[in-house]
Amino acid sequence: MNTRLKARIQAPGPKKILALDGGGIRGIMTVEVLAEMEEQLRLKLGREDDFVLADYFDFVAGTSTGAILAACISIGMKMSDIRSFYTNSGKEMFDKAFLLKRFRYQYKDEKLAAKMQQVFGRDTTLGSDKLKTVLMMVMRNATTDSPWPVSNNPFAKYNQRVRDDGSSRDDCNLDIPLWQLVRASTAAPVYFPPEVVKVGRQDFVFVDGGITTYNNPAFQAFLMATVEPYKMSWTAGEDRMLVVSIGTGTSPQANIDLEPNQMNLLYNAGSLPSALMFAALNEQDTLCRVFGRCLAGDELDREVGDLIGVKGPLGAGKLFTYMRFNAELSHDGLKALGLSDINPEDVQKLDSVAHIPELQRVGNAVAKRVKPEYFLGFD
Repeated sequence: MNTRLKARIQAPGPKKILALDGGGIRGIMTVEVLAEMEEQLRLKLGREDDFVLADYFDFVAGTSTGAILAACISIGMKMSDIRSFYTNSGKEMFDKAFLLKRFRYQYKDEKLAAKMQQVFGRDTTLGSDKLKTVLMMVMRNATTDSPWPVSNNPFAKYNQRVRDDGSSRDDCNLDIPLWQLVRASTAAPVYFPPEVVKVGRQDFVFVDGGITTYNNPAFQAFLMATVEPYKMSWTAGEDRMLVVSIGTGTSPQANIDLEPNQMNLLYNAGSLPSALMFAALNEQDTLCRVFGRCLAGDELDREVGDLIGVKGPLGAGKLFTYMRFNAELSHDGLKALGLSDINPEDVQKLDSVAHIPELQRVGNAVAKRVKPEYFLGFD
């Protein structure tokens, strides 16, 4: 068991959760926001240049590309190194599949899998001591038709090596290779083939967690940290828990000129992943703003606004402090960020590897919204 992680979970004091959305190569936007956050926290805490986000956040959750980022952060990588990984490997990871296979998926997974093994280590498991934080990654188990938020929480039921009846558990999640879980969370239908993972004696077929309701895993991370069956038992409260959520951009007006007769089989196959991701992240974001004290976040819609300073079902008290950083990748959204020169279509696609520099510019613009005072009381 990762004894250092167990001690961190049980240590007194406020807890900090970082949640990262899915979104393909648009994850490079998240990288830029995180890089600014890392630098601000380093200066605020008076830390040396070796400071990493794993030193601050106790729990990192991610879905799809967010799972890649979360795992990288959890093993203690600097954001500069994670940035290099995305910019140097993006095109290679989105490697076109052979023509006959494109009826099933657009990109091959061999190079993506090889990159995951290179970064995390082929033999590194979910229970490895290399992981400095609680790590949760969301995937969809197509075999059981259910979402799987898998974590290295040492107290979780399926992370125990002995069952309640005293028998040995052969399906302990901590024994699964870390790289394979990350790869499973990124197996976006249409884009990549599924990942087959052996859990105990059974093989399960996994696809991208972005097609569950946890493309934005923020509220699920809060639940895992506090709800009794997960046995982490962190104390809720505005001054007891901080949840930071970062998105990979939305494009609510991307199809504003869409005609009904354009919605054929190919259109639906290509657009459904993005549609599901948007719906999921919006729901999770809304739940976090309702039950958390929201410090930062764009308008959710014209009816509820941004919910900053708004009472929830519990009245004035909230269960945690919350902030959300994201961008609208429409003409109006990019204009509001001072990026009118960027073509929205260039940054809206999940595989826009040819436009990584533009995506980085969007991320840098969003990063300007991160303020050191947001972290007061959670040092």
